[in-house]
Amino acid sequence: MHKQIEAYAERMSTRFRGFLPVVVDVETGGFDPHRDALLEIAAVIVSMDGRGRITPEPVVSTHVEAFAGSNIDPKSLEITGIDPDQPLRAALPERAALDLIFKPVRAAIKATGCQRAILVGHNAAFDLGFLNAAVRRTGHKRNPFHPFSCFDTATLGGLAYGQTVLSRAVQAAGFEWNANEAHSAVYDAERTAALFCAIVHRWRDLEELERERVSAA
Repeated sequence: MHKQIEAYAERMSTRFRGFLPVVVDVETGGFDPHRDALLEIAAVIVSMDGRGRITPEPVVSTHVEAFAGSNIDPKSLEITGIDPDQPLRAALPERAALDLIFKPVRAAIKATGCQRAILVGHNAAFDLGFLNAAVRRTGHKRNPFHPFSCFDTATLGGLAYGQTVLSRAVQAAGFEWNANEAHSAVYDAERTAALFCAIVHRWRDLEELERERVSAA
């Protein structure tokens, strides 16, 4: 590995206590991760540049086949606009969907020298619950995510911008929000990733200002 890349990797591996932030958004058939279907999943790996600033990588996503016997609430479909029976969805079985998401995450963990991934999400417990349920159903043995720790941008958005709703927090951070694209796993993951990076940068900028103030005193 190039020495400069090694330096970036070392900084990422120590920035979040050995965890690699990966933004995840899921779209589902309801609120119960054990009973309701997982229908879409998207993930955005967060990388670090030479200045120590983090940035979102391109999103990885897939539609997911509802597992056998799962429930799909029509009200959830009204919100997401998903048609589970649409053949053009090219949905993958849960195991294949997890493999698709996990493979680049494991590669990024290795490249950065991190111990494992930590899920970043808006109301992250919801996304982590569905991810963990799918892992259990499929008997997946190579889940790179921490099983219970997560970073929640609803909480972080409330701290940084006084906004806990994703659309409002994203706009408060200075980004555009397209309501017509919302409730798509890809769009929500990308917007959540932008929000997370902005909050981390905001904290770092405030730290630098404080150090400058103390030095000048």
